[in-house]
Amino acid sequence: QVQLVESGGGLVQAGGSLRVSCAASGLTFTFSRYAMGWFRQVQGKERDFVAAISSSGGSPYYADSVKGRFTISRDNAKNTVYLQMNSLKPEDTAVYYCAADLFGSGSYYPARYQHWGQGTQVTVSS
Repeated sequence: QVQLVESGGGLVQAGGSLRVSCAASGLTFTFSRYAMGWFRQVQGKERDFVAAISSSGGSPYYADSVKGRFTISRDNAKNTVYLQMNSLKPEDTAVYYCAADLFGSGSYYPARYQHWGQGTQVTVSS
């Protein structure tokens, strides 16, 4: 089965940068067929869309709250998707999850994704 493992979370001061990664396994040369997304969730709240990218890496798009600060990218040769986070704010503090969608081109809608990682904690101090 598909496994997604996030890494790179941690504690960072406001204004700083962090890059989280999501490594996929179990796809057997099919990672390039999946659109990938990043979501985040605060305890007690709904999981929110952050960014998504198509299987080919084209037309990435972002939530308004992170536009201009975050960049999603992927390396299909490494079966990995990244989220570069710059100019971090305390309100970016959350558990960050990656997700994979075999059938779409990347969506803000969580139900479109078939596979999810375990999440990695990002904490931004003020």
